[in-house]
Amino acid sequence: MVLAVLLAVTACTAGCDDNGEAPIHRYVALGDSYTSGGGLPQVDKDSGGCERSRLTYPTLVAKELDADLADVSCGGARTANATDPQPKGDGTVNPPQLNAVTRSTDLVTVGLGYNDGGLFAGLLVGCTSLAAHDAGGDPCERAGKDWKHVVRSTGDSVAATLEAVHDKAPDARVLLIGYPQLVPPEGTCPQLPLAPGDYPFVRSSLELLDTELRRAADDADATYVDVMAASAGHDICAGRDAWVNGSQARPGVAAAYHPFAAEQQAVADLILKKLDH
Repeated sequence: MVLAVLLAVTACTAGCDDNGEAPIHRYVALGDSYTSGGGLPQVDKDSGGCERSRLTYPTLVAKELDADLADVSCGGARTANATDPQPKGDGTVNPPQLNAVTRSTDLVTVGLGYNDGGLFAGLLVGCTSLAAHDAGGDPCERAGKDWKHVVRSTGDSVAATLEAVHDKAPDARVLLIGYPQLVPPEGTCPQLPLAPGDYPFVRSSLELLDTELRRAADDADATYVDVMAASAGHDICAGRDAWVNGSQARPGVAAAYHPFAAEQQAVADLILKKLDH
């Protein structure tokens, strides 16, 4: 028993950080455009139709950790693309994202779920489109789409993906990255052209997704990175403090309804803080 303890102490002295955690050498990032940096500049020319930026949180985290990064995130990815290839409009195909995870992987971040069941497109593009026909009401909520079912199903799919990550890399630290808050707690703005009555509906739907993602992380023994809480006061309507772009794409800055570089830095900081504990 004493010998085993001495061996463990010796091994950690040689290969652990100050918090007793093994150092991170190999980092794999799975995700959608909120991970790949939809519309951000400094696009990696080797990322094909996924158009991954070098300003994203995986790049920032890997640089800080001095780790080798395999970023396989891709715009438009659904949770299913963890195991299924994703054809892109330019004719390229992004392989199943889980292919990048191996037994030697030390860290995996997962940022998936927004595109499942048309959730992101429905709540942002779809709901704002309906506002044009009922600018003073709540047409999206009254449309009757069962987003609660979509969100709960998404949580189950994400949990299964996290479990698959654990199976492929049993010694890796696994973090599930949440999404930022897009809708202010009160008020409206031109950058988010929802009907006034749909602001609470869209906000509550996104908060339900956050709850389901947290549940998925708990169920799969992963660490949840709560971006929604951290983004309070940084919603689309927050002006200069916004972390997410509004309805108009800004070439070289951010795609419509996608994070600015400041959000990616904030998420990187949240991840690094989690890794310190």
